[in-house]
Amino acid sequence: MDHATPHVGTPAGTFTQLLSSTRRGARLARLLAVTELRSRDASHDLTERAELVVAELAANAVLHGRCFRLTLAHDPTAGRLRVEVSDALGDLRPLPRPTATAPDALHTGRSVTRHGRPDRTPRRQPQRTPPNG
Repeated sequence: MDHATPHVGTPAGTFTQLLSSTRRGARLARLLAVTELRSRDASHDLTERAELVVAELAANAVLHGRCFRLTLAHDPTAGRLRVEVSDALGDLRPLPRPTATAPDALHTGRSVTRHGRPDRTPRRQPQRTPPNG
């Protein structure tokens, strides 16, 4: 038998597009995802759910203000769709967390929240005087 065996886990079709971090870019990401899935004869239910996921992820990417890359990996034989929205630049990495032995380890964000929160006592609003006239 001379049949080629497909690799397990390799998606049959992958779509990738770089988009700007604007509301228009988020809308375009959603529309491109729907168009791509419809062209691949994906089910209506899958396309609808993917549209919602792409819209949410793209809106989140726009909120952070950086260009983003939309990737759809559809594997119809396995019934899987992977939606990925990632930072297109990739130059910013998360900072490492301080270790417990570091002197700054005691000053975490929680201490700012506990001790540095604004005063929550009600304040009187100054009374306005009516205009003369």
